[in-house]
Amino acid sequence: MDTNKKTFPLKWVLLIIVGILLLDQAIKIYIKLNYSLTTFGGEAIFDIGFFKLLFIENRGMAMGTKLNDFLPFVSDDFAKLFLTFFRLLAIIGIGYWLLDTIKKKSSMLLIWSLALIFAGALGNIIDSVFYGVLFSNSYGQVATFLPEEGYAPLFFGHVVDMLQFPLVSWVWPKWLPVVGGESYTFFQYVFNIADTSISTGVGILIVFNKRIFNTPQEIDRSEETGPITD
Repeated sequence: MDTNKKTFPLKWVLLIIVGILLLDQAIKIYIKLNYSLTTFGGEAIFDIGFFKLLFIENRGMAMGTKLNDFLPFVSDDFAKLFLTFFRLLAIIGIGYWLLDTIKKKSSMLLIWSLALIFAGALGNIIDSVFYGVLFSNSYGQVATFLPEEGYAPLFFGHVVDMLQFPLVSWVWPKWLPVVGGESYTFFQYVFNIADTSISTGVGILIVFNKRIFNTPQEIDRSEETGPITD
């Protein structure tokens, strides 16, 4: 049976989204309420070499990139607010696409990928919109929940990241320009469950794009029951 033709109802999609959200938020809140921020070069919460559990707050996009890294004349506050509202608009679009896909009983792979992307995006939006008012700051202290004054206004919260897989490190040869003599860690970026969900959904779209978006134009000859005659 062609798995590209399978689909599943809205309740299962909601179960996937809610499950990812609960896992993502549970880990973030636990980290937030039990640890202070991991300082640069400081000791990890948990460290077994190839995996580290940290506590990082990301004010920007993936890998900490911010809008004003490209547009230096833009203030930090405007860049953060723009990013939050862009995420809100993006998730509305993804949500509409997902509902339309379910309604049309489209490819199961497409529904899976959109559900994962939607859940991950929503998980990070919760941080960006609400965490600033729900928690006190975590600099040198463990945050408290529902303080008299949060660490940031509504829409200015920071995304909580904690997972790192520094698989291998090396020092670049000194003769190399720019990076010569500097140490480098492969896959040094810190991320969270929501990021993993988004990356997995995008990966499905990329790897299976032909199965997801292409419509068969010809009938499989092997399924014909008789010879073709003029």
